[in-house]
Amino acid sequence: MKKIFLLLIIVAVHNNYGQTSIAKYAGEFMSIGVGARALAMGGAQVAVVNDVTSGYWNPAGLAKMDYPQVALMHDERFGGLVNYNYGSVAIPYGNDMSFGISAIRLSVDGIPDTRNALIDARTGEVIFDINNPNARIDPDKVKEFSNTDWAFYGTFSKKQSDNFYWGANIKVISRSLAEFSALGIGFDVGALYEPIDNLYLGANLMDITTTLVAWDGGRNELISPTAKLGVAYGFEFLSGRFLPALDIDMRFENRQFASTFNVGPVSFDLRAGLEYSFQNLFMIRAGYTDVKQFTVGAGVKLPKLQIDYSYAHFSNFENDDWDTHRISIMLTLEEPKYSRDGL
Repeated sequence: MKKIFLLLIIVAVHNNYGQTSIAKYAGEFMSIGVGARALAMGGAQVAVVNDVTSGYWNPAGLAKMDYPQVALMHDERFGGLVNYNYGSVAIPYGNDMSFGISAIRLSVDGIPDTRNALIDARTGEVIFDINNPNARIDPDKVKEFSNTDWAFYGTFSKKQSDNFYWGANIKVISRSLAEFSALGIGFDVGALYEPIDNLYLGANLMDITTTLVAWDGGRNELISPTAKLGVAYGFEFLSGRFLPALDIDMRFENRQFASTFNVGPVSFDLRAGLEYSFQNLFMIRAGYTDVKQFTVGAGVKLPKLQIDYSYAHFSNFENDDWDTHRISIMLTLEEPKYSRDGL
């Protein structure tokens, strides 16, 4: 049923060529999130991210890293129907800048294509009238296609002062749906500010210029800007460090019923997360996402390698329940010869 729904989307795309419109969920595949640490905390990362995944959550955080890092994540959803993969690499440059590149791929493969499989049982000819009393599906004419979305991020970040960081993304979007394809480009800007010790404030303005996604047949979709604001505060307790965080996502797509609350066309979604780190070696986490879902997870930090895990449970999806397990790894080249200048 889900794959048939995607086939209907193809028909909609085909029938709306030559149009330009604000597409309410055109950039939704870029909202899933990356990194098991962040996802275990419900995606509340705008104010706390400080590693290679900053290219996604808040480009300003990339300037906080002092060694080159590489991150990878794999995620399967809805019983393996949806495959989601992420990879990124970032390097510090000089004593106050960082550069990074990231890639996200979401794909649904093996979708049945029955558009040319309806035939007249008497003649064997392809027909398009489902109400024809002689209509039937010829299994030999059923083909398969994929729905694949890519997003590539190029990130620059700079430490402006001891308590202020800023950064920017340029991102290229590539989408394909059966024989249709699209290309888009967008920009994000972010900032981090630490007014006092252990208090973190963050902002990430995504698709700030409105991202245009142009399909090869002439249809154009516009992804509206999203403002992500975050706050976090760290404190020591129980021989470790607690880090509670809260994010607010502001969208301008008139998501009335699909949001936590809204004021006219502006919608607001909340994310909350908590991390407890024991001597920076072992971490446990919990969170609450923008889709009213609880998440949990854990992580372990080994020499040069951090392994994180998160778990989420999806329910009421066509009366089915799904468990989603995410695992991500992050490699840090923590050696003096690779360190940021000035360390």
